[in-house]
Amino acid sequence: MTDLSPLLQADKGQPARSVHLVDKNGFDDWLKAQPPRHRAAVEAQKLKPVGYASAILPGDKAEDWSVVTVVANVEGLSAWCLAKLAETLPEGVYRVEGRDPGVATLGWLTAQYAFEAYKKVEKPTGPRVLLTTDVARIEETVRIAEATALVRDLVNTPAADMGPADLQAKAENLAKAHGAEVTVTKSGDLESGYPMIHAVGMAAEKKNAPRLIELIWGHPKHPRVAIVGKGVCFDSGGLDIKPSAGMRLMKKDMGGAAHALALAQLVMEQRLPVRLHLLIPAVENAIAGNAFRPGDVLKSRKGLTVEVTNTDAEGRLVLGDALAKAVEEKPALILDFATLTGAARVALGPDLPALFANDDALAEALLAAGVAESDPLWRMPLWAGYADMLKSDIADLNNSPDGGFAGAVTAALFLDKFVPRDMPWAHFDTFAWRPAAKPGRPKGGEALGLRAAWAMLKARYPA
Repeated sequence: MTDLSPLLQADKGQPARSVHLVDKNGFDDWLKAQPPRHRAAVEAQKLKPVGYASAILPGDKAEDWSVVTVVANVEGLSAWCLAKLAETLPEGVYRVEGRDPGVATLGWLTAQYAFEAYKKVEKPTGPRVLLTTDVARIEETVRIAEATALVRDLVNTPAADMGPADLQAKAENLAKAHGAEVTVTKSGDLESGYPMIHAVGMAAEKKNAPRLIELIWGHPKHPRVAIVGKGVCFDSGGLDIKPSAGMRLMKKDMGGAAHALALAQLVMEQRLPVRLHLLIPAVENAIAGNAFRPGDVLKSRKGLTVEVTNTDAEGRLVLGDALAKAVEEKPALILDFATLTGAARVALGPDLPALFANDDALAEALLAAGVAESDPLWRMPLWAGYADMLKSDIADLNNSPDGGFAGAVTAALFLDKFVPRDMPWAHFDTFAWRPAAKPGRPKGGEALGLRAAWAMLKARYPA
């Protein structure tokens, strides 16, 4: 696991280079107050009052330099305002002058993430360490940054090395670290007990055989919280095969499982007073002679029958069986994460997960947490008026309505069929990928919705 703890340390007055903050409104006054050598350095480096811009300021001696950076608001720092510095500054220890870095510590840590499993990433310098006087924030911030790194690592790993068995191993390692129990359902037990998970994954090779991975942790008397993550480790589209361009990023189709594992890690590290039930339906949607077919009717764990109108709408099938299992244990709360629909990306883009919830209070808490944690969500409607789109002539449901209208909504409505209305449930349709880099957020696998969910859980079940 990525260890980011050395990068954020308590400020005990140790030697450190100064980081000066300035925003657009105060830039001119700040510049006028600087000594001539600083003004000359700013002019030479063409520093402008725009976000993430920075310049090196010379000191009395060559080794006494400091740095200035432009932020949106000196009085209200963002999670990402120091991230560019953490990516570009020389190795060393840094202290923000005049205030504690606060929430900006998160971006400082996540900016120094690199995925190096297959290629050594050439970094301009070694680790950059940030000092903080808010010692109580350090452990929590490091945990969140490391959970983010876990999502990124899992999603970035190619499907050949992140199949269902590999997801199982990740869950087992997590359980071992925190004294949890793992149960894995495969083969005949999967076929009889979770027929939709079995159907989606049965065409894969034996080493990638489908399975339901369950982790249980916490005191049985505490409120049960179920966290479900879509673990489609590669999605060819099945017999409704994707074009090659559509398959290019399908290693990330287990991004929901990555989020679920990372959130479970946070719950156990913080020892929230909950009975955690993590469920990951892990499959590869492959093509072979025994692949499930368009027109097949599948039974579900809940007893509903589902006509397969598109084998490329497989994520909702495996989630349906996993949600049915979660519901049987009567949890106080269910959260599920899934890279479920392209329709959500068309509607909201890659940075903004679509949130569906059957409980207004839960939705409001998640939206507020998303704003507070710089991890925004956008609520989409579980609009009953579109439920008729899921009707089938020969089964209780179809898995992919014709016409392409409201694709994210109808997918969520499909999942809603497996959750009772009186059981609080939220569904995150997250992209789990960043197509272009931003400071603190490199291109590739990304945690989107994780911090919002974690903040909500902490508030609901304080340790």
